[in-house]
Amino acid sequence: MSTALLLAIATASIVILLLLVIKAKVHPFVALLIVSLLVAVATGIPSEKIMEVIMSGMGSLLGHIAIIIVLGAMLGAVIEASGGAESLAQRFSKTLGLKRTVAALTMAAFILGIPVFFEVGFIIVIPLIYGFTKVARVSPIKFGLPMAGVMLTVHVALPTHPGPAAAAGILHSDMGWLMLLGLVISVPVSVVGYYVAKVMNKRRYQLSVEVLESLQMAKPEGTEKKNEPAPPGALTISGLIIVPIALIVLGTLAHSLLAEESVLRKIMMVIGTPPIALLIALGLAAWLLGVRRGWSKDKLEDLTGRAIPGSASVILVAGAGGAFGKVLVESGVGKALATALETLHLPLVPAAFILSLALRASQGSATVAILTTSGLLTSAVGGAGDIQRVLVTLAACFGSLGLSHVNDAGFWVVTRYLGLSVADGLKTWTVLTTIMGLTGFALIWLIWALV
Repeated sequence: MSTALLLAIATASIVILLLLVIKAKVHPFVALLIVSLLVAVATGIPSEKIMEVIMSGMGSLLGHIAIIIVLGAMLGAVIEASGGAESLAQRFSKTLGLKRTVAALTMAAFILGIPVFFEVGFIIVIPLIYGFTKVARVSPIKFGLPMAGVMLTVHVALPTHPGPAAAAGILHSDMGWLMLLGLVISVPVSVVGYYVAKVMNKRRYQLSVEVLESLQMAKPEGTEKKNEPAPPGALTISGLIIVPIALIVLGTLAHSLLAEESVLRKIMMVIGTPPIALLIALGLAAWLLGVRRGWSKDKLEDLTGRAIPGSASVILVAGAGGAFGKVLVESGVGKALATALETLHLPLVPAAFILSLALRASQGSATVAILTTSGLLTSAVGGAGDIQRVLVTLAACFGSLGLSHVNDAGFWVVTRYLGLSVADGLKTWTVLTTIMGLTGFALIWLIWALV
């Protein structure tokens, strides 16, 4: 099949998906499956393999995020029901004020994003976002949008994550320089993202019913029962949120620093995996916020059970997004696009950025976009110096930051948790990530000119 036809099919599929979700009001899970099937048939994937590809794409993604989302939702439900998130939010708000609180949480998200995968970190901070939203009486988008933006930035730019680390190996880039320059560029990019999100938040967005119901679960002031225990302190809640992050970081450090036969290394690698780290945090929360404060076992079971239906929608839609992305990859759309762009013979930095941006837009995965771009540019960077190789690597990384849209599972995680419609998600999250990606590219090209 010709490159032009493959690209036309990919473009048409996204248009159809948007029409189904926005105009026809078809549930995104169903719409994504329909479009995945249409693309598979149109691009000539063998009929006996169509469902295999769709289930493979959905299954591989769900295997990565389903447990994390459910455990994160349960942890959030326990923290929220205890009044802990609001207690922490009130402490922050009184100390810093609303404007400084948004900035402080965005900086905290930047630090959190360095060792922790984007989806995992965002799910961990959702209870905080909801708690601060209730106290400040503003939209969760005010806190969530800049936090998600900076977390994705460090996820694609720093070699603590698989995309940049693998790209460094493919292009033989110096890991130390990649970390240093990645941080140097990520900081101003995050600042730009913070202010862009601030401008976006001047507009009011209609939130989904599920998120509105979550935000209305808090009791109005003055309705607390006299025999009800006081909300847990801010320090306790901070500790419960830090626990899974610390365990994940320690697991990563143990893998790198301890001997392979070390028993401690094996233990830390188990408890440092995101699902186990969240399970430990959930157990601690159930004890500290529930049992120790007089909650019955039935109440804890009810709370954690009610968290599952709310997370199911996020899981299914994200999984269907993974299926759509897998179909696009198997159809050859990404390769066709890369081949078409490679023939333009652009300078190295723009070529890396545009290739990665186009691949990100065409198939959804930032990691796949980074790795495919790096593979295509291997021979082109043969004569480049150390710093130049690092800059080309970063150009590919920041290209994958932009154009996060309906074929990206991360798009659905952010928009569903923040209560955004697909149309508003495209106007906010997609635009925000693209502006941040372009900012990173501009800084990289400036450094390239100077060196």
